[in-house]
Amino acid sequence: MQQTLRDRRIGLVLIGFSPPERLEPIARHLGWHGLVLGDPDLALYRRLGIGRARWWRIYSPGTLRQYARHPRRITRPAVAEDIRQLGGDAITRNATVVALWRPRTPNDRTTAADLLKRATAEAGGLRNSLGAAGPELGG
Repeated sequence: MQQTLRDRRIGLVLIGFSPPERLEPIARHLGWHGLVLGDPDLALYRRLGIGRARWWRIYSPGTLRQYARHPRRITRPAVAEDIRQLGGDAITRNATVVALWRPRTPNDRTTAADLLKRATAEAGGLRNSLGAAGPELGG
């Protein structure tokens, strides 16, 4: 997504629910050049109402069939984080959320193209007015 972002009015921040020392290698692997923040206590996730997936959304019948068909080839990785955490996407202006996407399932995420389109539209509306359009995130 960073490679397609050409509008200098828009900054990207990656916020993960892992501790920062776990996020840094992931960001480096993905070629992320922006700010990386950790939210291991899920304070921001709770504040934005971003939930967790139900067990049957993670281990759907199709997933369980794959495990049954290939028990030797598929190993369940050791997980240090909450695999049910869905994540989300937000656009903020002046520390105020102006657009928020809360996925209902792990596959229900907005596309990078749609996110950038909306962020560009929001940046175009900046002018000198930074009016609030969503819930405040401040302390």
